[in-house]
Amino acid sequence: MSTALVVIDVQQGMFVEPMKPYRPGDVLVTIRALQDRARTEAFPVLHVQHDGGSGHPLARGTSGFAIHARVAPAAGEDVVVKEQCDAFLRTGLDARLRALGIGRLVIAGMQTEYCVDTTIRAAFAHGYKVVLAADAHTTFDSAALKAPDIVAHHNAVLRDFATVAPAAEVRF
Repeated sequence: MSTALVVIDVQQGMFVEPMKPYRPGDVLVTIRALQDRARTEAFPVLHVQHDGGSGHPLARGTSGFAIHARVAPAAGEDVVVKEQCDAFLRTGLDARLRALGIGRLVIAGMQTEYCVDTTIRAAFAHGYKVVLAADAHTTFDSAALKAPDIVAHHNAVLRDFATVAPAAEVRF
C-alpha cells in the first residue's frame, strides 16, 4: 500500500497578525521535515489550500491564499483547492489519490479542530489508512480552549480514525 503526505491549509493568511497559531515555527519545521523525508523516499506530497471566499483571510487571489513559503509545493506536486473543511468534498482529492495508488495518508497542517479533523474523518470514511503526525498540526486559541488543549484533545480522539504518532516516528 503506497503512502502520500497530505499538507492541509498551511497558508500565508494563517501566519500573520493578529492570527498566530500555536507553535507556528515548530510546526512549520516539522511539516517541512516530513516533506523532505517523503520527497527523498519518493512518496507523493499533496497540498490542500482553503479558499474561504471573498473577505476571508484565505480568499483566492489574496496574499493569504498562498501556501506558506516554508512548506511550498515542489515542482509537479499536486495542489487541491477546497471551500469546506473536508479536503475530499468536491475537490477531486480522492480520485487523484486513487490514480496514484495511494491507500495510506500521513496528515499534517492547519487547523486542528476543523480542516485537519474533518479531513481525517473523511479519509477514514473513504477507506484510507490514516496517520496523524501529532506534532505537525496546529490551531489557535478558541473562546472555550487554549490551542495546546485543542491539539492534545484531537491527538487523543482522532485515534479512533488514525494512528497518531510524532512526526519523527512516522514511516512512509
